[in-house]
Amino acid sequence: MPSAASVRLSASGLVLGEKTVPLLSGSVHYFRLARSAWRPALDALRRLGATMVDVYLPWAVHERPDGSFDFGSVDPRLDVAHFLKTAHELGLYAIVRPGPHINSELTLFGIPERVIWNEACQARSPNGARVVLPIPPLAFPVPSYASKAFHVEAARWLAAAATELAPLQWPDGPVVLGQVDNEGALYFRDGPYDQDYHPDAIAQYRRFLRQRYPNDVALRAAHGASAGSLATIEPPHELDATSPDELARHLDWAEFQEALLEAALYRFRVTLEKHGLDRVPMFHNLPLAETSTPLDPKRVERAVGFVALDYYHHASEKTRREIARRTSGLAERSRLKNAPAFAAEMAAGFAPYFPPLSEGDNAFSVLTALAYGLRGLNMYMAVTRDRWIGGAIDTDGKPRASADFWRRLFAALERTRFHELTRRVAVAVAVPRSFDRLVRVCHAFGALPPTFFALGGEGAERGALEDGDDPTGGAVLETERFVRDLVLVLERMHVAHAVVAADLLGDASFDAPWTIVVCPGALESELTTLLLDRVRRGRPVSFGPRLPERTAAMKPMNLHVPVTLPVGVPMLMPSGYAPLADAVDRALVATGAERLAAEPSSVFSTVHVDVGGEPRVLFVINPTESAVEAVVLAPRVRSARDALTFEDVLVTGEHVVVSIEKHSARMLELTSRS
Repeated sequence: MPSAASVRLSASGLVLGEKTVPLLSGSVHYFRLARSAWRPALDALRRLGATMVDVYLPWAVHERPDGSFDFGSVDPRLDVAHFLKTAHELGLYAIVRPGPHINSELTLFGIPERVIWNEACQARSPNGARVVLPIPPLAFPVPSYASKAFHVEAARWLAAAATELAPLQWPDGPVVLGQVDNEGALYFRDGPYDQDYHPDAIAQYRRFLRQRYPNDVALRAAHGASAGSLATIEPPHELDATSPDELARHLDWAEFQEALLEAALYRFRVTLEKHGLDRVPMFHNLPLAETSTPLDPKRVERAVGFVALDYYHHASEKTRREIARRTSGLAERSRLKNAPAFAAEMAAGFAPYFPPLSEGDNAFSVLTALAYGLRGLNMYMAVTRDRWIGGAIDTDGKPRASADFWRRLFAALERTRFHELTRRVAVAVAVPRSFDRLVRVCHAFGALPPTFFALGGEGAERGALEDGDDPTGGAVLETERFVRDLVLVLERMHVAHAVVAADLLGDASFDAPWTIVVCPGALESELTTLLLDRVRRGRPVSFGPRLPERTAAMKPMNLHVPVTLPVGVPMLMPSGYAPLADAVDRALVATGAERLAAEPSSVFSTVHVDVGGEPRVLFVINPTESAVEAVVLAPRVRSARDALTFEDVLVTGEHVVVSIEKHSARMLELTSRS
């Protein structure tokens, strides 16, 4: 049971007693630095304006050949307790990340070689082979999140790490936040038929189905006559469905993978808490292309606490859209869950085996993410090290050229109290988890999942099957195009919107003036019932490109959905850009949505207001190849200046006029007229 001194979450950061601390962090890998460099590195991080240091604990590095763990008694560089105490002395709080998987560009992702090569621990492909991750410097078979043998090994490490960290929790030490595992997308081998066919996973799959279907008759009704029994059923090995009616068993398998990860993360968290790391909140970080992985944010929150995102993006219009989608959804989820919208890894450099990220790319990514609602971030990396290019501080603790940007940014975030501001959303584009699952199953690239294409920092195309290969008869592809066109329409009309997970619609605090639910013709029955109740209460809700006629399992639904609404918005949104734009325009007038106009049309802006509704920060983003002079509507603004350079910006009437370089974003500090 957590004590009264436990750290609490808030949308603004972490609540320590009566004090709220924003999450402004930087990663420092103590095990990669000489012990003499710890204090200079941490002091340099503090001088950048960070409130926290982010710390990985690598299992394989701490484990000795005899199976014991060294926390500094043999190798002084492994004395993580001393490292954290030094941070505490310098006034830094700490985020601890003990894994068991940490990646961290370590060979085998920080898991001991003996565990990796233990066949009982290895994930399995449909034909029973090891599932190998081909990543430099050494391809390796990935562990199974279902393997009992792996969980025994992982629990032994997590117990040791938690025991070491427990005495250092706030208020006795600097530890205020913990991460459970890392980017748990099945080690990026996350295609639906890629894994996991480990015997322990198959047994877990059958238990999952027994909770869903009361008997063998119900199972065969859903999966087909050849399904067999709940005791012997095997998961599908490939997509062999030819119609929507044959998709249920594939969708059950995809959902089981989500449940598998939830169960594994829950076990890891319980072990940490059981061994004393129980006074700090926990989170899990989602990788790029997270909606195309088996990581369901709702399940992850249930297992761990809250979710965070990783950001590794090049500056371009394509990645601006990707950052906007990811961050706006995270921001709304965090607001409703009273948790910080946090970037667990915000690129300050890059791994040498991925496409290079420039300092300009990193600045574009962080400013754009802040523009769309991010409220805390961790520089990855703050201190440079092996297998990494970049970092604001060198290994001797001396600031590098890029440190100036981060120093100015952290100062601006503190001065504007940015963690307390909000970005109001007029339209919510709600994407059901059932659609994400359907896309995973019908993904055109098969064993090469979208995360594979996202590793270069450009985001991921979802890539639905087409023509005769698509068992949905084109519904998935039509829906993907609808989402693309809808977001494009909303952006060109300068309407503040967020792309959110549909599970948030059941939250009592969900208050978007207009909700558009993405629907390929199939939807969770409970969600359909909830939405129809909203409609009956006069709340604007639309579907597109189809009305729900089937359940999430692609079975016929016995619910009547009306086609018209009395509140001036259509129940069914049309397909095609021009008809969609016309429908959206009329609906925005009916709902009275505010539009934050900006010129030229290639420029994007977001405004962030204080608790009284006064505008305090304006972001202007130019993702194009040319510098522009932007004119942005900014009612009630008296003056504006660049929050990082203090350059005054012209305010004329109700507009802000600002020059902005190509592939860049500016953060403007506002003074209101009231």
